[in-house]
Amino acid sequence: MATVKPAAGQYFTASVPVLIVGAGACGLTAALACRDAGVEVVLLERDSLATGSTSLSSGMIPACRTAQQAHAGVEDCVALMMADINKKCANQAPAELVEAICAQSGPTIGWLTEEHGIALQLVNDFLYPGHSVARMHAPASRAGADLQAALLQASERSGATLMTDAWVTTLFVAEEGTVKGVRIARPDGTGEAIGCGALILACNGFGGNPAMVAQYIPAMAGAEYFGHRGNQGEAVQWGHALGAATRCMGAYQGHGSVATPHQILVTWALMMEGGIQVNAHGERFSNEHDGYSEQAVRVLDQPGGIAWCVYDGRRHQLGGQFEDYRSACERGAVLQAADTERLAAQMAVPHAALAASIAMTQGERRCPFGRSFTAPALAAPYHAIKVTGALLHTQGGLAVSTKGQVLTDTGKPLPNLYAGGGAAGGLSGEHVWGYLSGNGLLSAVVLGRIAGQAAAYKQCSESQLHTVRMMQRG
Repeated sequence: MATVKPAAGQYFTASVPVLIVGAGACGLTAALACRDAGVEVVLLERDSLATGSTSLSSGMIPACRTAQQAHAGVEDCVALMMADINKKCANQAPAELVEAICAQSGPTIGWLTEEHGIALQLVNDFLYPGHSVARMHAPASRAGADLQAALLQASERSGATLMTDAWVTTLFVAEEGTVKGVRIARPDGTGEAIGCGALILACNGFGGNPAMVAQYIPAMAGAEYFGHRGNQGEAVQWGHALGAATRCMGAYQGHGSVATPHQILVTWALMMEGGIQVNAHGERFSNEHDGYSEQAVRVLDQPGGIAWCVYDGRRHQLGGQFEDYRSACERGAVLQAADTERLAAQMAVPHAALAASIAMTQGERRCPFGRSFTAPALAAPYHAIKVTGALLHTQGGLAVSTKGQVLTDTGKPLPNLYAGGGAAGGLSGEHVWGYLSGNGLLSAVVLGRIAGQAAAYKQCSESQLHTVRMMQRG
């Protein structure tokens, strides 16, 4: 259980300017920002290996006005990116936070690629739902594990210190709300207290805590959790103890396409480029282009809580660009058949219903669910994957300022506490349908950098402040 204790009389074995709880994309990006400012930083990671939810993602970070977009001839701007986010969440996200994160998205991608050697490519062969233009940036493999590995390597090169098997259990806080340090527990039962000048919470959300999921997201209670089990909600628990405000606790990223029982994330590009989903009766049940997050609930509402992604050889080739999809093929999750009758037999669904569902993809017309089929119709050979709906990560969390400062219920920032990524309230509003593709890594990476810069600024010597100011302007 995450606890908060008085700092008075507490002895710290060591003290550093900035401590970061969590070594996923948010924590590592924050660490890079601190090191660029010349500030010493220590990352505290509860696991023996720093992987987390970032490694389970597709590694895609949305950003506007990037060099990659310019090279590809993609015209984008902060206003357009903000409009896409706000349209998806029905303007339920804090306007000033949306603007700050969108404005810093392009500079952050440039900083990661140019200053820290993290290779990110623009994904411009298809559009994810809700995005007006191509703005997803990802490793060539389109795998979150590779993004995590690249960030880890950059962090190591920068001189940041990573402590693994260091589970933060307690915050030590002075009377005025300043965090003075933390206690960590080791797997062997030992522990120690470490002091800090500033603390950044980058420990994601509460998806791995069934009690909190049932409390805040009852629709996902009992659903498969396709995230890191270490996401136990400590940031929210500490925040509550400190009088911090929370936002949008019922928001989350779902996904309606996790291969079952293989537990492999199946790219939604298959749906965006012409594929369909059918239930155990072989019937379509929704507009797949609304978004993969809200599709999680729709899939779970089907008989047996499952659906089938159905597509063809053309989309199969597209899926091959994704490492996760290649893994699904290798593990036997992908069915293939020369015609609809044989495919229906493999799927154990009625042939007539499946054939009628596939026939909906023919011609430029709208289906009963409001989807327009303009891509080439599905054609033999056909493919299918059995999937379920899952919770990927929570989007509700601590209320933060545009500098990543944790805010109290009265809107006042706590003196030296920051949060980003899943530990902070995201940009998805109040509901699952408000999640725009990439919102999770957008908040993790961009808000992680913003929080790292702000925390470093407070710890800088006067000779370092000019460098930090220049970073913040960039």
